[in-house]
Amino acid sequence: MKIIHTADWHLGQTFYGYDRGREHAAFLDWLCDIVGTTEADLLLIAGDVFDSPNPSAGAQRIFYHFLTRITNENRNLQVVITAGNHDSAARLEAPNPLLGIFNTTVSGVVHYINGDIDYDRMIVPLKNGGCCLAVPYLRHNDLPESDSYSEGVAKLYTELYNRARERGYHPIIAMGHLQASGAEVTVGDSSEYAIIGGMEGVDTTFANEGIAYTALGHLHKAQRVAHRDNVRYSGAPLPMSFAERNNTQGVTLALLDENGCNVEKIAFDVPVKLKTIPAKPEPIENVITALSGLPDGIQDETSPYLEVKVLVNGVDPTLRQQIEEAVAGKKVRLVRIQATSEMQAAEEHRQQMTYDDFKRKEPSEIIQDIYKRECGQDMPVYLLEKLNEIIKEVRNENIGNQGM
Repeated sequence: MKIIHTADWHLGQTFYGYDRGREHAAFLDWLCDIVGTTEADLLLIAGDVFDSPNPSAGAQRIFYHFLTRITNENRNLQVVITAGNHDSAARLEAPNPLLGIFNTTVSGVVHYINGDIDYDRMIVPLKNGGCCLAVPYLRHNDLPESDSYSEGVAKLYTELYNRARERGYHPIIAMGHLQASGAEVTVGDSSEYAIIGGMEGVDTTFANEGIAYTALGHLHKAQRVAHRDNVRYSGAPLPMSFAERNNTQGVTLALLDENGCNVEKIAFDVPVKLKTIPAKPEPIENVITALSGLPDGIQDETSPYLEVKVLVNGVDPTLRQQIEEAVAGKKVRLVRIQATSEMQAAEEHRQQMTYDDFKRKEPSEIIQDIYKRECGQDMPVYLLEKLNEIIKEVRNENIGNQGM
């Protein structure tokens, strides 16, 4: 059985004001070719199909045109889609009766029967005798009763797995849109944020040995989880921010046979590149020299997006003008100027941290780090005292709520 796993398309996203419809269309054309070339049996789309709960008509048109094309060109292909935290779950699931004609199933909402979770609705039979545990992005009220979010997620998957096994499904595949504990989060990426407020990192031990492959979405960097090749984030097909410019975009191909699961990353050459000049902040004189080396040309839809990093010692009202003049006539689109002080530049040497590392940091420590990075100095004592008072009040309030 051949599976193509993808996620986090974010159709409809604009990049610093530029529409990315052309880039997304190029990816979907490429994906159609990959599915046909590999003769895939199953396409898994693990959430965040759209960038917004209210996607534009253009974004929806691209999506449904893709589903029509890929199922027409691959008559034996089955498609399973789950909603992510960016999607409108009800909107995504609404066309299910029609999509069934195209061998496509969408799991967007956790349904209930007589007040109990309708587990069976999340078990999608596959043509080869197996099934897919199609679990959408889960909120607290979607979970069975438990002491924590992670425990509730584990209970839900365990119940789904037990039901699938009792009915003789083989192989069993799982999907999820969540923050896996131990997975690598891209530092400095505002588009790939940790789900905070109880939606903490999930222990993926729920993906037990009986589950042949687990397709995850939410984190934009392709990676395996907990050193297990068959538990994967496919990553996003396009870089969603400059922090992701060095990620390898594409999809994951999983081959299931009697010997287990073999996984391969298929890279997608994105049609519009992201450039950062220089790689690290430098004085404006060095930056102007570096920009002069960019290729000349007319800006168009294929021109790279450009981020410029400048090391500054104070306010320079001519900074933007100097940079804009330097890139005039160059085949790039200037979208961001990041002015950084020397103290801020020192902070960029920090290493990436896992979500487990993130959870071990105190809230005050995180906020002080942000303040220092943004303001170029330590947080004043009076602000730190006020911050600690607020954190204490919030913790006392949470303790009081738990006792009710």
